[in-house]
Amino acid sequence: MGRQREFDVDQALDAALCVFWRKGYEGASYTDLTQATGVERPALYSAFGNKEALFRRALERYYEHYMDFIPEALGKPTSYEVVAHILRGAVELNTRYPDRTGCLGIHGALAGSDDAEPIRRALIDARASGEALLRERFERAKQEGDLRQTANCVALAAFVCAVLHGMAVQAKAGFSRDILEAVVDQALSTWPSKTG
Repeated sequence: MGRQREFDVDQALDAALCVFWRKGYEGASYTDLTQATGVERPALYSAFGNKEALFRRALERYYEHYMDFIPEALGKPTSYEVVAHILRGAVELNTRYPDRTGCLGIHGALAGSDDAEPIRRALIDARASGEALLRERFERAKQEGDLRQTANCVALAAFVCAVLHGMAVQAKAGFSRDILEAVVDQALSTWPSKTG
């Protein structure tokens, strides 16, 4: 019979998530991870596999526990409200924790070695999926008459993602919540919906 784990897997995963959020995938060393989790390297390997597997689990947890404002936003009645909810939610998340500003998903994909390419690719794919969901929601807004028939839903989704990604980088660079809220106000002032 195998030995029972002597640590809480969820707590260890949360601690690892914070390290990855603060330092990125490549910046997080095993020493950082073991110190933060309080779990020795062999036990971390046993529970999660390698560093890549641990990061993927941490990323899943990030999406589940911190990005819940996205699916909530997609259910809003107008495209303007969808975008406002997403952008304001991102500002709040990007600035909520002074020790880990910005977005785990954005920072993890900005740069990396060849060894980290699978992680970078997974993050790019996740962002592309999010952009596709936005595009589909904007297409629905067109069908419902909320967006003009001439609206380019591909460009609108890319625009929203560009603002999101830029704000994540700015938050990591120390931009204040007030400045990021002003960026949101500026982006929303250009929104092409018939309402809002």
